[in-house]
Amino acid sequence: MRRFFLSVLLVAFVLAFAGYAFAGPAKVGIMTGTTSQGEEEYRAALEMIEKYGADRVIHVTYPDKFMDEQETTIQQIMSMAADADVKAIVVAQGVPGTAAAIDKVKEIRPDVFFINVVPHEDPMLAAQKADIVMETDNPMRGVTIIELAEKMGAKTFCHISFPRHMSYPLLAERRDIMKAECEKRGIEWVYINAPDPTGDAGIAGAQQFILEDVPRQVEKYGKDTAFFSTNCGMQEPLIKAVLMTGAIYPEQCCPSPYHAYPGALGIEIPEGKAGDVAFILEAIEEKIVEAGRGGRFATWKVPINMAFIYASTEYAFDLGEGRVSGFDREHMENLMAKYAGEIKTRTYENKETGERADNFLLVVGESIIFGAK
Repeated sequence: MRRFFLSVLLVAFVLAFAGYAFAGPAKVGIMTGTTSQGEEEYRAALEMIEKYGADRVIHVTYPDKFMDEQETTIQQIMSMAADADVKAIVVAQGVPGTAAAIDKVKEIRPDVFFINVVPHEDPMLAAQKADIVMETDNPMRGVTIIELAEKMGAKTFCHISFPRHMSYPLLAERRDIMKAECEKRGIEWVYINAPDPTGDAGIAGAQQFILEDVPRQVEKYGKDTAFFSTNCGMQEPLIKAVLMTGAIYPEQCCPSPYHAYPGALGIEIPEGKAGDVAFILEAIEEKIVEAGRGGRFATWKVPINMAFIYASTEYAFDLGEGRVSGFDREHMENLMAKYAGEIKTRTYENKETGERADNFLLVVGESIIFGAK
């Protein structure tokens, strides 16, 4: 069955490529997770459909258990590229299978431009395969998150993750920097090994672990314990558990006022306020202060992964319509500033080998502590 499906895709590719000279208006493909794995990214893709039109934006999702279903991820990306009008594809997040999918697409359509947002694969591999790579500056966040936790009164820092995430170079580097920063500042470091949401227990099992384990850790280390998890699906139960116990929550894995806060705090966003960042920041602060937890919760002032998708989609259309050519760092930085406000960017460099990837942009945003006096 899989061979049949791939054969059908190949025929579609050949037909698409053959008719490329007769292609219509530029289209952009966007692949995101489902609402279970990354609701922000999913919603951002829907916003892009609303902005540019369903006839110009193709949206697909990768499977929740993407580690076991990489072939499905590859097929989803190939299905978008089979449309001759698709000039660029935005992948958010760049889960395992993305590099292989780009290779398969480039064999048939070398013209397709790829923007890989938050790659899960080796950073240099991601930079070699995609035309642009975007990610939060995780090594720098290893410093800024601990600085923030200390400012919020943390005496202990609990880092929650699992082996798959710790195999990602940037996440492992951030963990090591966090540990070193904790030691330097006299903050007790605790590593908590949680179930992988892509494993047998699934997302529900990982979320239940958070709800049960956080109270145990607070009982052991006290309320001045900061919690950080590397997984999107864990953020909502983590906020709930920290709110209940009175602990500290410096920021999400993908920092944003929209990421997990509304669901965890029971905030309903009116239709007219869907993109109003000031509204959601005020709503979160109101809930935090009302619960008596002012100064214990924080995030970035902008929804960074949504900004990545907004900027990448606009860049993709600018490319398809001839307003920009290839990788133009200044053009992308201008678009990021448009959607994310004041940010700092730098290019990725492998500290061990000295290799640089000029098309791999790392971003840090500005934090806000809710209810801080």
